[in-house]
Amino acid sequence: MRGDIGKVPAVMGCSTTSPAVEAVGIMKAFGKTVALRGVDLSVPRGSVYGLLGPNGAGKSTTVRILATLVRADAGTALVDGLDVAREAAAVRERIGLAGQFAAVDEYLTGRENLVMFGRLSGLSTRAARARAEELLDRFDLTDAADRPSKGYSGGMRRRLDLAASLTANPPILFLDEPTTGLDPRSRLTMWGVIQELAADGTTVLLTTQYLEEADRLAGRVAVIDHGVVIAEGTPAALKSRVGGEALEVAVVDPADLPRARAIVAAVATDEVFVEADRRRVRAAVSDGPIALSRVAAEVAAQGIPTEALGLHRPTLDEVFLALTGHTAEDPGDIGTDGPA
Repeated sequence: MRGDIGKVPAVMGCSTTSPAVEAVGIMKAFGKTVALRGVDLSVPRGSVYGLLGPNGAGKSTTVRILATLVRADAGTALVDGLDVAREAAAVRERIGLAGQFAAVDEYLTGRENLVMFGRLSGLSTRAARARAEELLDRFDLTDAADRPSKGYSGGMRRRLDLAASLTANPPILFLDEPTTGLDPRSRLTMWGVIQELAADGTTVLLTTQYLEEADRLAGRVAVIDHGVVIAEGTPAALKSRVGGEALEVAVVDPADLPRARAIVAAVATDEVFVEADRRRVRAAVSDGPIALSRVAAEVAAQGIPTEALGLHRPTLDEVFLALTGHTAEDPGDIGTDGPA
């Protein structure tokens, strides 16, 4: 990936301190199916903001409303200070959107797709061609530029789709599960692109079910479940809601689990958990380094062979499970929440 997308131009008449995206009480139902039950969001400018939740939680419906593709039944939403319902045309001039599925024309080449999107964005033919060349270079698609996109790999199609959403250099970008279905290498490449966009000043609202993705990219995260935001904050702050550090001891011999449990219990601040199948003992501790040194010394004194001994911070997976009662991959009983 080479080149430079360039700094995002300032939007006249819009405060740089106001949120790039703001939603209050957004509600949406599709017939009898309720998708959103009152979503509140505030996305700072120049940041990557993660909207985290399982399939059916309401993520995509929220993005469609903010992108003016669907009208909310109730509530208000502002994008770059503009009302998405009353000023939809102006909102569209300020946003880029990459949905869950690539929107490129598979019978056109990569270059032709980008020129087409540039022309649709209001660029002159000359400017659209120049922008296409810049984006092809930026997203490492130059070598495949004159091939029909139907022959592209999944990762290449996603990169082309993201490039198409950037033809007008929008200050705000909506990415709806941009790495779904990508292999690990392509996912890492996409993460790098998103991080660089944010560094250039683009505001990115990112929906995802991948906990690692939200943790890696987002400065702030909103957890949405059953059409409601149930938690919001930095990844670190959300992790702190689950608890502080946990101490783990993995023993070589399962027969040593009782002794290991007794040692950990002496420093634990809560219940001690024993995973017999993994030969592990785990418990929350208040002062991690001191607790770790005490346990390590006692384990050594008793001659207990260990495979691992260390401190563990809560992950976003654990946060989501604690907040919702199910994992991000398991929609639980979300079947009534609509096409979100």
